[in-house]
Amino acid sequence: MPVRIHTMTSILAGAALGLVLAVPATASDSHAHGHMQPAEGHAGHMKSGAAAGPGSGPMSFGKPGDPGGADRVVDIVMEDNFFTPESISVRAGETIRFNVVNKGTLVHEFNLGTPAYHAAHQSEMMMMQEHGVLMGDHINHAMMNAPMGEDGHMMSHDHPNSVLLEPGKSGIVTWTFTSGGDIEFACNVPGHYAAGMVGTVDVE
Repeated sequence: MPVRIHTMTSILAGAALGLVLAVPATASDSHAHGHMQPAEGHAGHMKSGAAAGPGSGPMSFGKPGDPGGADRVVDIVMEDNFFTPESISVRAGETIRFNVVNKGTLVHEFNLGTPAYHAAHQSEMMMMQEHGVLMGDHINHAMMNAPMGEDGHMMSHDHPNSVLLEPGKSGIVTWTFTSGGDIEFACNVPGHYAAGMVGTVDVE
């Protein structure tokens, strides 16, 4: 049985998150990289050991799919700070094309992974905020290729399991679910996961 999303949305929570993330910067147009098929947004993740490839570790539940050969299309709406729908059900072996749109006022992420994967990735997203890439309601694209951290991580955002979108933008993630497990779709922008922006995937 799918587990319902934990939503904790309120005007005060949204305002607080906006204050935390809103740091002055020069706005820039959205763009995309990697295996995602973004319509208008910026997709992917910072390259790091936390983002294990398909078939191993936290991504062993599936692999990138071909958007042209998807078995089904699922529309995902992101708002401040929740997803619609709150949970989804898929069949093992099914390829889903997720059409994702951000109707909120802040930058949001749609990210498929396990709780452990999301926990590891949240530190990377915090680094993006601290280095001025995530600017509350927009992405500072001029900073995307700047080295971050002691090991010089580049915020290239090229993983196929996610899309990072500015308000009003949309993107596509296509994924083949090969097995079940503890699978979530979540927003790992600092503060958003804790505020309840996480849903569940039930693999039948």
